[in-house]
Amino acid sequence: MRKTALITGASKGIGKELAFIFAENQCDLILTARSGDRLAQLKEQLEDGYGISVYPVVGDLSLPGAAEALFREVKDKGMEVDYLVNNAGFGDYGLFADTPWHRYEEMITLNITSLSHLMHLFIQEWKGRKRGKILNLSSTAAFQPGPMMAVYFATKAFVLSLSEAVGNELRKEGITITALCPGPTSTYFGEVSKMNASQLVKNVKIADARAVAELGFKAMMKGKPAVIQGSMNKLAPFSIRFLPRKWVTRLSAKVMQHQ
Repeated sequence: MRKTALITGASKGIGKELAFIFAENQCDLILTARSGDRLAQLKEQLEDGYGISVYPVVGDLSLPGAAEALFREVKDKGMEVDYLVNNAGFGDYGLFADTPWHRYEEMITLNITSLSHLMHLFIQEWKGRKRGKILNLSSTAAFQPGPMMAVYFATKAFVLSLSEAVGNELRKEGITITALCPGPTSTYFGEVSKMNASQLVKNVKIADARAVAELGFKAMMKGKPAVIQGSMNKLAPFSIRFLPRKWVTRLSAKVMQHQ
């Protein structure tokens, strides 16, 4: 019987690449994003190209209650989800005090609240079945504070910590949770977050979205707790463990400063 994956933020970037990878592996898809036009185009491409079924859901997971509404719609349609991919998320570049609060409220709702709520809803449904896999998009930002993107870095630290902790709790249930931690990637994220203005993007190699998606898919299928994209990205979280926290924050601030 064909399995089904639910992917949030599926209309572009890593989410879109993951949709193609699941389709290539003959999984039916439930895809959600804010752009109905992009979802409709993606549905046509995937169904025509791979002979699978794609159910698009246009919605904004940065709104309160959106996660439960998505879950209820899936249940009302009688669809069973085997893989949950929490890809939707955004960041913003600038001083914490200079950014309007509503921007952070939307970021926290999307990056933390909706992700956590979808996890909770599907895990409750999956318990006792000895199956189910979750892939959460974290970031290399999860491993240190990030001046100029303070809230975004904090949300990704939350995602990594939650994924590892809940994954440990579920190890006897046959349910796995994987946190994918990419560095800067060739997606629309840099434009939306304005992170393209920082030294970080200027001085590091930008990863390919397809390569990041393939890494995350493989790690998810193997049930790995976390996976970091790129050899240099793997080195950084290890090396900063030996530095005082204030040094790590100052170094991060220097890297994140405006070009």
